[in-house]
This record gives sequence, C-alpha cells and structure tokens, in this order.
Amino acid sequence: MKPEIHPQWYPEAKVICDGEVIMTVGATQPEIIVDVWSGTHPFYTGQQRLLDTEGQVDRFRRRLQRRVDMADAAATKKTKRDPRKLTIDAFSIGQRGEKGLRMANLTTVGDVLDLYEEGGDDAILALPSLGQTALIGIKRFLRAEGLIE
Repeated sequence: MKPEIHPQWYPEAKVICDGEVIMTVGATQPEIIVDVWSGTHPFYTGQQRLLDTEGQVDRFRRRLQRRVDMADAAATKKTKRDPRKLTIDAFSIGQRGEKGLRMANLTTVGDVLDLYEEGGDDAILALPSLGQTALIGIKRFLRAEGLIE
C-alpha cells in the first residue's frame, strides 16, 4: 500500500441517534450521526414515525391547508352566487332568443324560471322569437344550475 493516500480508520467509531450511542462500528469518521437505524425504522419496529427532512412535513401540511382553504372559499363563493339573479344573457341562446325574452319583460333567470314553473314548455314556446332550440338551451342552463330536474 502507498503511504498517506488512505483515510484514517477508526475501528471503534460511534454511531449516534437522537443523542445516544447505539453501536460502534469500523469507519473513516470517529462519530456517525444518523436519523434512523434498525431500532427506530418503521419496517423493523412496526410503528409509524414521521421524519421531518428539511421541513418536508411542514411544507406538506401548509400545502394541504392551502388546498382546504381554497375548497372552503370555493364553497362559500358558490353559495353566495344566486343563479336566479343572473341576466338572461347567461342562457346563451342567441340574440334572437334574448330579444324575445326582453320583449316579454323577462330580464333575469328567475323571471324565466317563474314562467316555466307556471306554464311549462308551452309558456316558453308561446313567447315571440323563441323556438325549440331556445327552449332546449334554457332548460339545459336551468338543469346545470340545479333549478329544475
């Protein structure tokens, strides 16, 4: 062997976990500090333990909390929105259909819904400039908003 090319060998190097010496081994360092060893590893102990490597658990919990906050905000936003107060433009039935609704003095989704609940399909079709296509668009919108079945 060539002299001075090999590292110092420590035959009684201490392995330290959580501040306590758990074993001695041969190594190139006098002390080896570990986070996990067979006495604390979940595979050998059968117990689950969270290891926080550079704040990964904290980052995960923050991301999870942001996701919960966003879901809560979306739920409150959805409950605040009342589709009955939307204008008839929300139906997307075209200019001709919207003009027919305006001529009948129906300006909101709630007005059209009231008319539909009173007279059904025939009440909508009786309006000028409204045909089957407009009726289908109106009913599709009302179903999507959960206003009719």
